Amino acid sequence: MPTTTDFEQMLRGVQLRITRPRLAVLSAVHANAHADTESVIGMVRADLGEVSHQAVYDVLRALTEAGLLRRIQPPGSVARYEARVGDNHHHVVCRSCGAIEDVDCAVGEAPCLTASDAHGFVIDEAEVVYWGRCPACATAAN
Repeated sequence: MPTTTDFEQMLRGVQLRITRPRLAVLSAVHANAHADTESVIGMVRADLGEVSHQAVYDVLRALTEAGLLRRIQPPGSVARYEARVGDNHHHVVCRSCGAIEDVDCAVGEAPCLTASDAHGFVIDEAEVVYWGRCPACATAAN
């Protein structure tokens, strides 16, 4: 887990001012991969006290635009945020409980960036979502 100093360096690296809400949001997302916005708000409020929903939304947007966070939204799910950025990883989602885990590319370096027909697009990212049941839900179903 990165330290406050690490978070400050991250913010400086993307020319963002260091603020308590930005540090709290970075800490919350780093500690809780795939957290939804309401969870992030709760964690930030536990750290800082009263912070508006809008302030947290604004920080999440700014950190995502700066490339420090990644926003994912599997179909049928609320938006979630993760600190793992800059690689081409994917996600597996439990159909029962909604748990999400990271999945590295299956083979080689970003093989899913080679589309069977790019239709003239210059592809720079692919998003794959695997669906199934997590171990706990699969066991419960049996």
